This record gives sequence, C-alpha cells and structure tokens, in this order.
Amino acid sequence: MIDISPRLDERLGRIHARQRLGVEEDHEAQVFGQGLNFFHLENWYSIHAVIRNGLRLTGLYGRGRRNAANVQLRVNNITSASLPRSFEGFRILHLSDLHADMSRSAMDRVIELVSDLDYDICVLTGDFRAKTFGPFDAALDGVGRVRASLKGPLYGVLGNHDTVRMVPALEDMGIRMLMNELDVIERSGERIYLAGIDDAHFFRVDNIEKAAADVPTDAFSILLSHTPEIYRQAAHTGFDLLLAGHTHGGQICLPGGLPITLDSKLPRAMGVGAWIYHGMTGYTSVGAGSSVVAVRLNCLPEITLHHLARRD
Repeated sequence: MIDISPRLDERLGRIHARQRLGVEEDHEAQVFGQGLNFFHLENWYSIHAVIRNGLRLTGLYGRGRRNAANVQLRVNNITSASLPRSFEGFRILHLSDLHADMSRSAMDRVIELVSDLDYDICVLTGDFRAKTFGPFDAALDGVGRVRASLKGPLYGVLGNHDTVRMVPALEDMGIRMLMNELDVIERSGERIYLAGIDDAHFFRVDNIEKAAADVPTDAFSILLSHTPEIYRQAAHTGFDLLLAGHTHGGQICLPGGLPITLDSKLPRAMGVGAWIYHGMTGYTSVGAGSSVVAVRLNCLPEITLHHLARRD
C-alpha cells in the first residue's frame, strides 16, 4: 500500500496522488526503459564521476564549473493576435531546471539577477532537485532561498527529477503548482488562461485535456510543461504559448552551442530558445541549474523574461 499524506490526498485527489507515487516508486531511479526516452543518463549515477574525471583530464572542468554559476538574463519578445489589449506589455519571469541543491553559486546568481527585475508573474517549469530519488529537503531549502527573492504570483509544474511529495512544501512557499490544472489571470476585465501539466517526460502523468478543458475558444492561453516534447498535443489543443525547459540546451555542447544530446524526442530547433509550431509560440529554457554534474560548456545557464505584445 502506497503511503499518501492526507494533504497530498486532499490536494490532488487519491487517483492522481496514488498514480504518481506508484510510478515514482516503480521507476524513479530506472536507467533503461520508462518515459519518452529509453535511456536516462541522469539516473545512471556511476557515470557522474566518469564525466567529472573526463573533464578534469581535458582541462575543461574548472571552466565548466565557472560557466555553471554564470547565469544569464535573457529577454524574449512574444506577439499574438489573441492577446487581450489589457495584457499589452505583460511580463513573465521564467525559471526552469533550478536543481537547487546542485550548485549554490548558481542559485546565488539567480537571486542576484531577480532582485531588481520587474515582472507580472513568475513561472517555474520543473526539476527543483538534483537527483531523481531520495531526500529532497536540501532542494526545498535551495528553492526557498530563491523564492524569497521572487515577487508577484508564482506558478510551477513538476519535472522528471521531482517527487510529488514536494508539492505541499512548494505551495507553502506560495508557489501555485499546476497539476494538470488551470488558473485564470485577469486584468481590467479581460482574461488570459494559464495551464500546467505534470511531468510528461519520465513519469508520463500529464493530462493536457484536463488542464485545458475550461479554456474558452479563441482565448489567449499558456501551457507550462517541464518538457517541450508535448509540443504537438499543445499546439493542436489550441494553446498560444508553451513554456518549458528540461533540455538544458545540451548543457555540455560543442563550439557554437551545438548540443551533443538534448535528452528529448523533439526537433533540435525546439530544444533551445524560441520556436513556432502550427501557429503556437514556444520557448525552451536552457535552465538556471545543471544536471548530472555542475558544469556547462558552450551553453550558459539562463533565466528568461518574456514580454507579451499584441499583434494586430
């Protein structure tokens, strides 16, 4: 019998909570199989030291560590004919893949960057912890440090590194976790719709249909997903904007930012930055943190400030 806390049971409903926890217990540390990809490097913990030692031998480890802490602020402009006029200039701060217990220096840099930013809402697209299983208190502590520097309404979704047991603590911090759910943002009597899904990459407990069920036809709608791999479903559901992360932009890339792997089943053009598919705008953040090892080469970490504008 799976142990489900009363808070989690009440928050998600017994079916979702039991399903998510059951999949976690069966597969969270699995290297092969499960999820959209057959192979999951992040779960192969014996390879982490191999990567670190390999980078040391090539003389790249120190530079990679410095790069991992050098988080950049990127600005992305988004235009849409569906955007209500009251939301002209609306700003969304997008944080993804914090892996908050992996690199304190990276989180310190995030805190430095966000402290003077102006934005209307902040969204966090998953992977709050470094490992894919085990204790998560250190990750929550790291997220709490970052959260203390954030303002305005905050929304989040879980990633493939996260356990659903983190949800109550994240919501206690004031982060509204969208677990296949929808929220409405209103300004001067006009509305936009913000949906979020549970992890679609590894745990595969996403439900776009449920999240989008109450979005009116022709309304401007945004989908938060940890992975951009659900781009087809999101576009054909009618979302105007998809914000995601997961890929890390490759994290360790060849010169010119060419990723060796994106750990995702999607066109490479959708693995980093802004893209468009069937009229839907997408943005894949390379993330603020690092996975597997706290190094980055030819791919600096980022936080992103999205500016919305109406296209007449």
